[in-house]
Parts: sequence; structure tokens; C-alpha cells
Amino acid sequence: MPVTDPELIAIVEKRVLNKLVCRKCGALNPPGATKCRRCGSKNLRPKKKGGKLK
Repeated sequence: MPVTDPELIAIVEKRVLNKLVCRKCGALNPPGATKCRRCGSKNLRPKKKGGKLK
């Protein structure tokens, strides 16, 4: 069932897509992280925003 409410879409995008991904181990980290929670690496990238939410 697709979500059509724009406010709900904004909330979901913030919770699901606003993350950092470690380039070394692939762990998801909070958006304000400076190093990985799992391996300690400082090599983080933002999660890709492509695709649609289902």
C-alpha cells in the first residue's frame, strides 16, 4: 500500500534514509557520527537516496 501523505513521507525518509554507511564494514550509523560504531573507521558516506519507498 503506497503512502500518499507528504508529511508521513518526510518522516519516513528522515528515519530510513538519513544515515551514514561505513565504507569499511557496511554498518549503518546515525547522521551525526564521526566514526563507525562497529569498527571505529572514520571513512563514512551518506546513505544513497535512490529508489522509491514501498
